[in-house]
Amino acid sequence: MLTTNALSMFPTHKQLEQALGRSVGFDNLFDRFIECSNTIPNSGYPPYNLKKDGEDYTLEVAVAGLSEKDLSVNVEDGTLTISSQTEKSEEEFLHQGIARRSFKRSWTLADDMVVKAAKLDSGMLTIALERIVPEEKKSKQIPIVTK
Repeated sequence: MLTTNALSMFPTHKQLEQALGRSVGFDNLFDRFIECSNTIPNSGYPPYNLKKDGEDYTLEVAVAGLSEKDLSVNVEDGTLTISSQTEKSEEEFLHQGIARRSFKRSWTLADDMVVKAAKLDSGMLTIALERIVPEEKKSKQIPIVTK
């Protein structure tokens, strides 16, 4: 999973293009790196935590004041996007300290990452992600035969 903070570790466009010219079958990976390096960093809203536990990841997004009907969680073409298109409230506030503004945050997922679930509880949107390693990519012992 790539975040905007990790962008500083990416090679330059020229380095990526040179590496692409010396590799076979990594086109999609390089395209993702280039796409991530072209994106404008998010505003920082809403804040989030990213945790790793073994092969499982948890993304926690602070969305106080929003309900499940205000939020959209979408995975398309290897990108997890969480967004909210909130409309101005008809309520009259004397003070409104809880933000209810529209936002869109995206994270690029590795090919073997899947979103297992999304849960909203007490203003915290929790996205459970898991790395699924296909059988053909798992380590296996090759028997040695003799004549």
